[in-house]
Amino acid sequence: MILRKWQSEIIAKYEEIKKTHKKFILKAPTGAGKTVLASEIIKKFYVHKKILVLCHRIVLLEQLERELKINHKVRKLGISDDIKCFGNADIVLSTNLRSKYAIASLIPDADLIIIDEAHRVSPVGSAYQRVLNIFDERGKKSSHIMGLTASPERRTGNQNDQLGLVFDAIIDCADIKTLIEDKVLVQPIYRPHFIHDLNLNNAEIKNGDFPISVLSNAIIKSSMIDYALFIYKEERIKVTPTPISAWFCPDVAVANKTLDTLKKAKIKSDILTALTPTGERNRILSDHLNGKIEAVVSVGVLIEGWDNPNCNIIVHCRPTLSKVLWGQSVGRGLRCAKDKNKCIIIDVSSNWSTFGPVEDLKWDLWSHRRSFIKFQNRFNWIAQQFDEQEKKSSFFICEGKNKIEERCSYIYKKDLYKDDQCPVCSSTACIDIHKEKLVDSNVSDLNLHGMFFDRIPRVFQELKPSVWNSLERQAWNCKSIEELTFLIFCKSFYYISGNKTNSESEYWNLIIEAEINVRKFLISKNISVTQQEEFSFAAIADGLLLGKRVRTVQAHYGIFMCGQKFEGHTIKELERKYQKALQIGERIVIMGCHNREKLPYFNAQLELSS
Repeated sequence: MILRKWQSEIIAKYEEIKKTHKKFILKAPTGAGKTVLASEIIKKFYVHKKILVLCHRIVLLEQLERELKINHKVRKLGISDDIKCFGNADIVLSTNLRSKYAIASLIPDADLIIIDEAHRVSPVGSAYQRVLNIFDERGKKSSHIMGLTASPERRTGNQNDQLGLVFDAIIDCADIKTLIEDKVLVQPIYRPHFIHDLNLNNAEIKNGDFPISVLSNAIIKSSMIDYALFIYKEERIKVTPTPISAWFCPDVAVANKTLDTLKKAKIKSDILTALTPTGERNRILSDHLNGKIEAVVSVGVLIEGWDNPNCNIIVHCRPTLSKVLWGQSVGRGLRCAKDKNKCIIIDVSSNWSTFGPVEDLKWDLWSHRRSFIKFQNRFNWIAQQFDEQEKKSSFFICEGKNKIEERCSYIYKKDLYKDDQCPVCSSTACIDIHKEKLVDSNVSDLNLHGMFFDRIPRVFQELKPSVWNSLERQAWNCKSIEELTFLIFCKSFYYISGNKTNSESEYWNLIIEAEINVRKFLISKNISVTQQEEFSFAAIADGLLLGKRVRTVQAHYGIFMCGQKFEGHTIKELERKYQKALQIGERIVIMGCHNREKLPYFNAQLELSS
């Protein structure tokens, strides 16, 4: 088999990966060829070895079986199978929820455990927790766990339910932009529209996302589905060779209304839910693949594991606070196929303006319990573009009328088109998202960012190094979590590198290295940090402004630490340091720090003993 460049590169360094990491994730976009890579790794490095492959859905299991049985002896576990050894099989496939007793007996003999869609792995969920515990207690010393996913991040706000507590590394395999350049994936073409009458302002967030019932009611009451259909009719004539679309909905009620709307428009369509019988599901997917069904309306089923390279339109009718859902669903349309040169992404859910294009998404091994808050602002990504670019980039919402005399509501960048004319309806009637203050800076760190880069160099000029170099001990004698939060952030800024990174692997290596240094410092000074519910931007602002929460000595010492690093660094380097320092400070404050902690990357007792 001829491997793609990125696959060959991973194969070339796989031995080093094994030596360095016990449990790791291989991250590559949907459609990049992760299953092929796994098969080649098994063939090259695990001859006469035993492999256990776990995934959470039968459809994924069937997909893996088709790929792996080409070169390997494969056995698929049924729900009632009761085996205690691999037998003559090289590979055993199972869903993690099925055949749990058989899986428990196989783990100690496995040389490699592969977990597909590894973002699903929960260190506190009973299914995977059992697997992880058996692996840690009875697994071979030479064995490894290898996760596969396009989106290595947990949506939960539970601090004990983070990928960073399971895996010790993300190995960057390939990114979407590179794969588009290499003609492995097609270019996504986004068509984002803002639905004015979709009201989610008072939705009470549960488990880090909109409650399905609230979401469903809001969508059905709004014009979202009608908007989606109107836009779809305009775009379906622009794709070749024929329109094949996937519609993503939050629940059955929205999906059924969407299906009814499509059928009234004489568009051949069908619906897939978790309750669709296997035989019926296979028929629908087959008809969708060959074009007999133009549109498949899905509730969750197509998010992971589905493979139809002919799909050239994605319609997103599910507002979410989850990058995983957004990235996974859009990624389903980017596979290459004959005569397919693009995929239209119709977004009426505000996910494009919230998260940005999927090819620009960044992933976190860890996120705090209230990390979803910034995504409640439906213009979060647009706000970032305005703040981070030297030339302030604003965006418009078109206020012109479309062909059905409704608001166009297309979102587009200022100064991109002649006279700022909407490229969809040709109207010049629009509103500036920033000038109309649709971007709420209160849910971001925009104000803090400006304050930091204004105050640090000015106040630092007034501080005498001979004085403040001697006040470390006094400064770290903190009386409040606010003071400790401020100093931890400043210490993180002091340690973290401002170098540009070329991959997420490099980025997270820098983050972890600096975090380890801060933790080492804290336990060496016998400083404990009690786990907090949230990370306080207000505490950092108070320290910068010499306010009331952070005392003068602590405030000045923190500024002194940061100010030392302003000299000799470019603006871009300082910007990188600032953003990373916020992440490190957040991690430490939310997770806590004490002399008994044992993280995958930091063991306090081992550190103290050395």
